[in-house]
Amino acid sequence: MGLTSASPGTVSGSRFFTVEEIARRYRTSANTVRYWRQIGYGPKGVKVGRRVLYTEAELERFEGSLAVATGEEAE
Repeated sequence: MGLTSASPGTVSGSRFFTVEEIARRYRTSANTVRYWRQIGYGPKGVKVGRRVLYTEAELERFEGSLAVATGEEAE
């Protein structure tokens, strides 16, 4: 189960995002994303070596939970 040569940052068709990419997505700092991970908030990451990576499916799950928490309908 290695990285596919077709697209960097994917494994078996799943796209993975770095802490820095998550920070840009949510318009916050990388340190805030790291803090979220420490306190158990935010999308659940997967530790790969020394890096923490996040799947697109996990980001969608987290965003859906935010929509429910704020009373909005998930699209």
